[in-house]
Amino acid sequence: MPSTCIRSEDFTVSDINILMMIYFMCGEMLEVKNITKVFNGFVVLKKICMTVREGEFVCVVGPSGCGKTTLLRIIAGLESADEGEVYVDRKLMNEPSKEKGMVFQEFALFPWRTIRKNVEFGLEFRKIPSTDRKNLSEKYIALVGLSGWEDKYPYELSGGMKQRVAIARALANDPKILLMDEPFASVDAQTRNMLQSELLRIWKETHKTIVFVTHSIDESVYLADNITVLTSPPAKIKNVHEIDLKRPRDRTSMKFTKIRKKILGEVAEEVKLQSLYAT
Repeated sequence: MPSTCIRSEDFTVSDINILMMIYFMCGEMLEVKNITKVFNGFVVLKKICMTVREGEFVCVVGPSGCGKTTLLRIIAGLESADEGEVYVDRKLMNEPSKEKGMVFQEFALFPWRTIRKNVEFGLEFRKIPSTDRKNLSEKYIALVGLSGWEDKYPYELSGGMKQRVAIARALANDPKILLMDEPFASVDAQTRNMLQSELLRIWKETHKTIVFVTHSIDESVYLADNITVLTSPPAKIKNVHEIDLKRPRDRTSMKFTKIRKKILGEVAEEVKLQSLYAT
């Protein structure tokens, strides 16, 4: 079939105005363009392209070692890509920025600082006045359900509470995008389920755009609007799933189970290919 060339003269001024309005209503918050990463001659990521809409909750899954965390760190500006660009709110943003908040798998809290002081760390770095820091830290500590714990130290908290502090610290800087690298991997199953529900509540209240890396397909189907599946290295995007399930989601429902089974099958295919290449 011959390709169709669309020329500017084919449109009226009214048509162009409508197209521009649709473009800006789409609200793309994150655009990853042709990201390629090479480690010691080994291609980890190859021409990764993805778009995340404003307020969308996106999970990234794939086989172990496929580069999920590397991709997230490149988006955050903590690592550089060999090729490609990252745009946030249509602005080129390859470097770290307050517009991108990061929550790590390890809690990454400062043991010598209280919960309040941990949450205020980024605000101090940005030289926000002390009164404003206090108000903001109280707001986000309350948001994650830790009011009354402000003057405690990390060693006095459970794993789940520590991760909530890490989320509050990231949100205190009011980022446009919250990047989360397997944040619940180190807690027990019961706490993990509770934190997933808490995160959805916080997301609903703050309307943040979230990119969430996880090894758990169950977790991704429970949380996400959209699930991006990566292949084995050199990682490319294998599939993108729009999750059309109402919240709160029932993990035992037939629809939930069907989606989980399909994505598990896609990841299993890549794990099998990975093991074949390794031999």
